Amino acid sequence: MPIIEFHLMVGRTPDQKRQLLSAVTDTVVDVLGVRPDQVRILIHNVTPEHFSMAGITAAERMARTVGSGAPVAASLTAAEKGDQQ
Repeated sequence: MPIIEFHLMVGRTPDQKRQLLSAVTDTVVDVLGVRPDQVRILIHNVTPEHFSMAGITAAERMARTVGSGAPVAASLTAAEKGDQQ
């Protein structure tokens, strides 16, 4: 029985989560050859205050980005790229 966990930043809609759960279930069924009722998926909602990159919380990073006028998603992506270097 596959068990899959996602840690997502709060803010996703219930419909987005349903789509994710459906797509992941379908993929696991196709790849692992298990029945859909055997697939278990847990979603953990994480607040920006409880997630950090390079010691800076996502809340702080978003606040800085909003103040600069840059898109928030670009800030988070840039931070992730910096972690890979």
